[in-house]
Amino acid sequence: MNIFLIGFRCTGKTCVGKSLAQTLGWSFVDADLELVDKHGMTIAEIVSKEGWSSFRKKEKAIVKRLSVLDKHVVATGGGVILDIENVELMKNSGTIIWLKATPETIKERILQDQNTEELRPSLTSKGLVEEIEDTLLDRKPLYESAMDFSVDTDNRSIDDICSTIMGKLQVS
Repeated sequence: MNIFLIGFRCTGKTCVGKSLAQTLGWSFVDADLELVDKHGMTIAEIVSKEGWSSFRKKEKAIVKRLSVLDKHVVATGGGVILDIENVELMKNSGTIIWLKATPETIKERILQDQNTEELRPSLTSKGLVEEIEDTLLDRKPLYESAMDFSVDTDNRSIDDICSTIMGKLQVS
């Protein structure tokens, strides 16, 4: 069994994932960093040179590889749920937890994150807040149908979020 953390960029997937893995005594994997390591380019470079479609194909290959692991906490890319095969692979391999945050919280975190430009290229040509709101609206039903349960991350510590997750999980 694995745990897959899904959600929009900057909802806490990597920070919570590392802490959760440590609590469980499992390994942690960031799917986006795995993809970057495998291809030797940042996500922004892949998208710029090859387009979003190519990035999504590479992402699916990473999800397939990670789904055969056991006792891993996986932080996924925000758009992993755009491909139903990714969702099926994750569901068959473990529990999917949607980490949620408001557009305001996401915007604050994006502006504070030094890795945003390399790891999180713009998804649209809109302004930041409009892009967040529109993308969240589009993806909400996909996150909802993929998740086993969700956890709000607004104004909460990583320890508090992990405690909530541990209370909802049934892992051995």
